[in-house]
Amino acid sequence: MSDRRALANAIRFLTVDVVQTANSGHPGTAMGMADIAEVLWNDFLRHNPANPKWINRDRFVQSNGHGSMLTYSLLHLSGYGLTVQDLKDHRKLHSRTPGHPEYGITAGVETTTGPLGQGFATAAGMALAEKKLAQEFNRDGFPVVDHFTYVFVGDGCLMEGVAQEAASLAGTLKLNKLIAVYDDNRISIDGETPGWFADDTAARFRALGWNVIADVDGHDAEAITAAFDAARRSTDKPTMICCKTIIGYGSPNKQGKEEVHGAPLGVEEVARTREHLGWKHEAFVVPDTVMRAWDARPRGERAEAEWNALFTAYEAKHPELAAELTRRTAGRLPDDFDAVVASEAERILAQEPVRQPIRKASNRVLGNLLASVPEVIGGSADVSMSTLAWTGAARSITPDDFSGNFVHYGVREFGMSAMMNGMAAHGGLIPYGACYLVFSDYSRNAVRLSALMGLKTIFLYTHDSIGVGEDGPTHQPCEQLVALRAIPNMSLWRPGSELEALVAWESALKREGPSVIVAARQDGAVFAHRSGDLDGIRRGGYVLQDAGGKPDIVLVATGSEIGLVLEAAAVLEGQGKAVRLVSIPNGNLFAAQDRDYQESVLAFGTPTVFVEAASPLYWYQFLKGPGTVVGVDRFGESAPGPEIYRVMNLTAERIVSEAGQFLC
Repeated sequence: MSDRRALANAIRFLTVDVVQTANSGHPGTAMGMADIAEVLWNDFLRHNPANPKWINRDRFVQSNGHGSMLTYSLLHLSGYGLTVQDLKDHRKLHSRTPGHPEYGITAGVETTTGPLGQGFATAAGMALAEKKLAQEFNRDGFPVVDHFTYVFVGDGCLMEGVAQEAASLAGTLKLNKLIAVYDDNRISIDGETPGWFADDTAARFRALGWNVIADVDGHDAEAITAAFDAARRSTDKPTMICCKTIIGYGSPNKQGKEEVHGAPLGVEEVARTREHLGWKHEAFVVPDTVMRAWDARPRGERAEAEWNALFTAYEAKHPELAAELTRRTAGRLPDDFDAVVASEAERILAQEPVRQPIRKASNRVLGNLLASVPEVIGGSADVSMSTLAWTGAARSITPDDFSGNFVHYGVREFGMSAMMNGMAAHGGLIPYGACYLVFSDYSRNAVRLSALMGLKTIFLYTHDSIGVGEDGPTHQPCEQLVALRAIPNMSLWRPGSELEALVAWESALKREGPSVIVAARQDGAVFAHRSGDLDGIRRGGYVLQDAGGKPDIVLVATGSEIGLVLEAAAVLEGQGKAVRLVSIPNGNLFAAQDRDYQESVLAFGTPTVFVEAASPLYWYQFLKGPGTVVGVDRFGESAPGPEIYRVMNLTAERIVSEAGQFLC
């Protein structure tokens, strides 16, 4: 047995023993990719197990995350502090070795993977972040941002559309420090893939502008080494290394078969595999010579020490740049951010209210904030002008110039969202990306992963309701708001004014987690704020207008529907009723407030009518007495927006009528 094969077999038998002990898991991928991983981690990957957050480390992503034991074995062997007991706890409650790699759970795991294809797209976002930061901060003789992103992908990843979206853009943007390794084992859960996946992957990626190294023997260390050497020399293209592998390599009766993909080998086959590969050690035992050969801590500490010396010299030569890079990678906003927000609030409060689309109000405050937060990198899925994601401060990133701050993702909503996750996970950038609200469905799983990981990503959606009008029901969202609000750890804003839009962006930029900002295409209401409204907006909901004392009726709205409740309130007040108007621009945030605050706003027990041009389901949680929700419970029509509001009976007259049912 060669020394390299012994190192790779350590991965195989940790995997075999862990999955057998857990009686659950996916041994085949780790067994098949062990030789590739051994070469990468021992000869090429620059990292420091003693400091998993070293900012200039290479990033490693296992997109085929079901084979998580490959990652966990690598982390255990190379010195990340993942113990044998941690491995034995694989897939158990609260373990550091969950079923799929999870960001924030296990040191060394760069992103949550499992939903196939998204790890690949996230890695593309990491590579984009590296290239952007390198152009911004590197100076002659000081390559302080200079690392690769490696991603392992399987057949399933490459079948997913999100991988195609990201691969296409990565090729266009010439992300040459992105290196993907395709585990071409011709097996997926249903069996041998040629019956449903006959793509010429190498030709496809060449057509996408990638450097392709094809037909590499994934069990030949010399061939793998040569492939990585060639990939790292690419100066203008990302690289796809296509490796022929045998799933479950080493299992005499199950290798190359579907049955080794997602189930333990079985006690007898584990014994046969040990004999077949000449591994004479007990379960979970890796000989000291192999462990010492795997230990990456000494070379990792040397690599980081060399970089620290480089950064110290950089700091002396370019102190402002060094301070800025340090601030950004630490995740701190600029010191003057609060002052800039306060100045914007003063501007808005001092001006006369005007009728304007909420997307325009969002655009104005975003453009003014961008000058003070240079780490923000915007983007749009081909609708930058209609979403008004493009601001006066925006400059395009192009394949040959990454000095800008705006990515044109093309019509790739899912790829955009997953790449934004990669940028946020990489660090140093705060990404936002825009599309129409109805098409958030295309990317919802990436939005969900952002919430699961707690990443600071900002999803800007416009064209938010039946107000879209003539484009018809295909473009008129009705269920998307409730679906997005339902994602745990999500913060969804639907501002109804410029001040609310300002707070939405302030919150999104401060929050350690994702935010959705929904900015209507149609005009918002015309009303004046009081300075005291700021605190209430920041709590997600507040009293916008009140007659004083105990109200007879409470009208609640969000976004562009504030105009409808203002009209209805005027009618009801003309009838002698005491009306309280409430705006809840962020139901997620308002729901997190204590009950006393919620009651001070909604006057629980008072008849209440909630109004939103979307599914009514979300708002019933706040209805603590008589009342109703006026919303949209069917698909829209193709007609001018105001006409559709009338056809669907979402009018001030309807609100007055509904309120009247609860008033004596």
